[in-house]
Amino acid sequence: MITATWRRAIATAAGMLFCFASLAQSQEWARAMFDRTTCDFGTVARGAKVEHRFVVENIYQEDAHIASVSSSCGCTALQISKRDLKTWEKAEIVAELDTRGFSGRKDSTITVLFDKPFAAEVQLHVHAYIRSDIVVQPGAIQFGSLSQGTAAKQDVVVTYAGRDDWRIEKVECANPHIEARAVETGRTPGQVNYSLSVKLKENAPAGYIRDQLVLVTNDLDGWAARVPVAIEGVIVPALTIRPSPLSMGVAEAGQPLTKNLVIQGKTPFRIVAVYSSDDRFQCKVSGDAKTVHVLPVMFSAKDGSPAGKAVSAKLRIETDLSGVKAVEVGVSVQLAPVATPKPPQPPGRPPQDR
Repeated sequence: MITATWRRAIATAAGMLFCFASLAQSQEWARAMFDRTTCDFGTVARGAKVEHRFVVENIYQEDAHIASVSSSCGCTALQISKRDLKTWEKAEIVAELDTRGFSGRKDSTITVLFDKPFAAEVQLHVHAYIRSDIVVQPGAIQFGSLSQGTAAKQDVVVTYAGRDDWRIEKVECANPHIEARAVETGRTPGQVNYSLSVKLKENAPAGYIRDQLVLVTNDLDGWAARVPVAIEGVIVPALTIRPSPLSMGVAEAGQPLTKNLVIQGKTPFRIVAVYSSDDRFQCKVSGDAKTVHVLPVMFSAKDGSPAGKAVSAKLRIETDLSGVKAVEVGVSVQLAPVATPKPPQPPGRPPQDR
């Protein structure tokens, strides 16, 4: 027979289970905003720059706010790019591993607390093994800021202390615009030195470089045999186009529409020609050499163009600028809908004589 005391205990336990289930479910909305919640760096060298950027995107109508972030291990330093996120806005939580002050296996839990639109907690996990027998100096390949079309080269020193027969067998990099080579520069009992030379090709596209190469060694442990080295930099385009893409607005039937593109370079240049994937977009080219060109783009709807539809195209702008012969920009226009004819009005009555 179940007594009243037992009934109260069962009801209390059921209520607690319900609360725990509701609490777990309430965390899912926050976890869904992250692109990933775990990062495993694998094996890294001492002194190497090691960081990961956890991306969080507000996928909800309500504003979100990150109240705090904290790490369970002093080996991981944290930064937040922004705390307040409106709908579709993104932020980055940057976790940087201290490979100079720590060594061995490191597992860190990053706790992210939200207080808007509801209270929630998300845990991010970082794993790494810091090898004290391999030192990379400096800790990353830093190309800095480069003009597009410029080749660059950087060197780092890799030092190993341990086995006499240790060696770097090859260097891997998935980026086709980067070449890397490791050359042995010295070998003594218990120590090996390498010079790691990294080249950035001149045909690398504009934008940020956040990549890595991997030193593949002859370590017996396959997990420890691959040592990453970070590559960072930014390639500044030789030409900038504003706005890009170009939205020309609404085009009325039979009425040409013109908008301007501003094309800017670091040195004077000429626009040789402009080619459009849709001949309804036309450009007037000036043959003058200057650092800033204002390029008029004109759209004229042809007979048979579907009213109420969006039209988009690509403009290929060819210049005489050395190293960068052409750039592309997207253009678009909205065709105005056909006006609905008004019904005829009945004729007015003449005034009545009084």
